[in-house]
Order: sequence, then C-alpha cells, then structure tokens
Amino acid sequence: MPDTVTPAVRSRMMAGIRGKNTRPELQLRSALHRAGFRFRVHAKELPGRPDIVFPKRQAVLFVHGCFWHGHNCHLYRLPSTRPEFWRAKVERNRAVDDRSLAALRVQGWRVAVVWECALKGRTRLPPGAAVQRCVKWLQSGRRSMQVRGRQASARTRTRRAL
Repeated sequence: MPDTVTPAVRSRMMAGIRGKNTRPELQLRSALHRAGFRFRVHAKELPGRPDIVFPKRQAVLFVHGCFWHGHNCHLYRLPSTRPEFWRAKVERNRAVDDRSLAALRVQGWRVAVVWECALKGRTRLPPGAAVQRCVKWLQSGRRSMQVRGRQASARTRTRRAL
C-alpha cells in the first residue's frame, strides 16, 4: 500500500517522534522525584542508555514505548504500510533491548522496565500504581521487574478478536 503523505511530510512527522524525554518518561521521573528519589537520566556510559539511573541503588529503569518495542498489548499494532520494514525495525529494537539488559545485569545493575501501557491507554494502571511499584522495587533487593498495563477483560479480548 503506498504512503498517504509525501516523503517530505513523512520525514517531518517521523523527526517529531522523541527518543527520550517522552511524556510517559517525564511523568514517571516527576513522580519518583516527588517521592524523594534522586537519579541521573540517559547515562551514555551504560549499555542501552537507561532512561533513569539510580547509582546509589545500583538500579536502572527503562520506560519503553509499546509500539517501538513491540509489546504485546493494545498499543502495538504492526502498520499495514511497509509491514516488512516495521517488523524488522521492531525486531531490531527487541534485540538491542535484550543485549542491553543482559549487559547491564552482567555489570551488576538491577533492571526494571515500565511499559507505556501501564501509564496510558485503556489498560493503564490506576493513578500512582506504576510509580508505587517502582518505589517498592527500588527499596527491595529484587534484580528485575516489569510494569505492564492491566490485562484486558475476557469480554474486551473477545470483542477485539472478532
């Protein structure tokens, strides 16, 4: 299927998509700062450039966009335009994520991933729930954690499958 906009317009649209300081990331950083946590952002010297780094706690936190990282939720749908390109792009992103997380663990870092669907969309968690899970994880000694959105109800899953 051909693109519906000119290459120049598509280029401008794609250039406007942020790789860091996204709305979910800023929302989480702000709440964690209010909770008393101090951190660094986008540490270039660490594998994968984690979104939030807690050096004193030897912990890093990634805020992943569900589309860009191919999360199995309602926010990810493979585009019908150039599906081969998008499938390969998402798979590359996943491979980079896997390598980065493994490298961080080898270096002794605790690793957490907060998915975008936990913070927005129809499966978002109640206000503050994602932050509370991050706070508990940071205070614990657990090595890893993932925060996802709520599971869709059986009725919603059935409706979506139709």
